[in-house]
Amino acid sequence: RRLQGGSEEVDLTSHIVRVLTSLKVENAGSEPVSKVLLAFPNIQAKNLAAIRAFGTEGKVKGLSSVLPIEVVEPSGVPPELTFFSASLHKPLQKGKILHLDVLTVFTHFLQPFPEEITQADSQLVVFQDSSHYLSPYPVKVQTLSIRLPGGRVESYTKYGNTKLVDSELKYGPYEDVPPFSYNPIIVHFENNNPFAVAKELIREIEISHWGNVQITEHYNIVHGGARLKGEFSRLDYQSRPYARGVSSFRHLIARLPARAHSIYYRDEIGNISTSHLWSDSKKTQLEIEPRFPLFGGWQTTFTIGYGLPLQDFVFSADGKRFLNITFGSPMEEILIEKLIVKVVLPEGSKDIDVSAPFPTNQWQEVVPHWTIDN
Repeated sequence: RRLQGGSEEVDLTSHIVRVLTSLKVENAGSEPVSKVLLAFPNIQAKNLAAIRAFGTEGKVKGLSSVLPIEVVEPSGVPPELTFFSASLHKPLQKGKILHLDVLTVFTHFLQPFPEEITQADSQLVVFQDSSHYLSPYPVKVQTLSIRLPGGRVESYTKYGNTKLVDSELKYGPYEDVPPFSYNPIIVHFENNNPFAVAKELIREIEISHWGNVQITEHYNIVHGGARLKGEFSRLDYQSRPYARGVSSFRHLIARLPARAHSIYYRDEIGNISTSHLWSDSKKTQLEIEPRFPLFGGWQTTFTIGYGLPLQDFVFSADGKRFLNITFGSPMEEILIEKLIVKVVLPEGSKDIDVSAPFPTNQWQEVVPHWTIDN
């Protein structure tokens, strides 16, 4: 196998890093191949939150299909690398071309530098990677583009074919790159987007006999960016929030299902009135504001809850009932370090089976649970 072409697009506009890699794979051997290897440095692989692969065969890129991916341990490869294998739906014959798109999502990839800043400072972060796509196969030609959030760019690694245009940094093209080639780059830039991290989220999904699905979400949120150094002045913040608190955030947005109702937002003190709600036929958007702005290292806890129509998420077939609902949080651009999902079923439920698109730790228990339906 060899790569005729490869391009990487890295999105650094938030604290969650998204990478879209487009590969043109040629079977240059004599035998059909059924798998394509994908390599990542171990330091990146440990922070890999999601990976998806889409493939289509032919000289011209067509409609792609999802390819199964699994972790593999090939022999004779560098131990500093983690490998995934994308399985093709049918073997790629000699001389044939496969267009392969790989979407990866990384957390804790951007590191604040400096690690502590004052209330008036902007937040600067460091991104480290390679300008060469890390491939176990030879690459004929490849490029890299990095999308930045705008604002100040302190520094970036410069090679002969490097360009910074507006908020996009481009490397390449590089030609005839050998396997496992690594060309280090460092980008130091301003990023004041919310570094919202849920240290823990407990999500309760309760199925009622009375036509309702009740969702309750308990958040423990921390600002995961550069820690605040020195004292906080609320007077300065209120008078000039974009100059004396630019690295903080005070809004979070949750995109709820369209027919969500009975929505509330509260913390340990009680209900919080600083929230706004918009809805249309496709979604309900909840914007919440904690009681105080969050600077680096600060944290807060709160609960949101809402009801959903039972018929939108619970279906019957072959004498059984099926709950089909989103597993994770509706909050935008939030990193969840620990997620616990509790599904409370009506009394007498049996033959319970769970299907999730990724491995989970599961358990079942019978506990008293009382609900008052309005």
